[in-house]
Amino acid sequence: MEVRAPAVEDLDALMDFFERIPESERTFFKEPVLDRPTVEAWLASDSGRRGVATAAGRVSGYVAVIRLSGWSDHVGELRLVVDPEARGRGLGRDLARWALLQAVDCRLAKLVVEVVAEQDGAVAMFQALGFHAEGLLRDHVRDRDGELRDLVLLAHPVGDQWSAMQTAGIDDAIR
Repeated sequence: MEVRAPAVEDLDALMDFFERIPESERTFFKEPVLDRPTVEAWLASDSGRRGVATAAGRVSGYVAVIRLSGWSDHVGELRLVVDPEARGRGLGRDLARWALLQAVDCRLAKLVVEVVAEQDGAVAMFQALGFHAEGLLRDHVRDRDGELRDLVLLAHPVGDQWSAMQTAGIDDAIR
């Protein structure tokens, strides 16, 4: 499995990937991932860093690091999705690591991710990568069935990691 930035040629494979994600999960997406012009715009834009996990032309995972705007432009939001058939094999962890490298490369000070509180595996994965809980928003999201769900906000101090790497003289290794 290769994790890399998507190319225009990946459009059909990305659309197929998003269609394989259960509708109940797409409810929580912030972007209309089934809207072809939206996905085309990602591939033509330089806003944010997006990555795909591919093998044999098939996309099995997607990740994005989106820089926030205004007074939070030092913060990036991580968005990550793994094909249900590819879960439990470390692909989400690989995509999250790729995103952390992108955040460092973009000189972000902080990377945040929102996770539905019941997703214990996702919360544990992010915590193992150095994210920590910064907030719990009760009844913050509504699922497809109208049920309210708690949302956990996890954050990674990318700026602190970057400073430590610079001090140790290993920052050039990731460039």
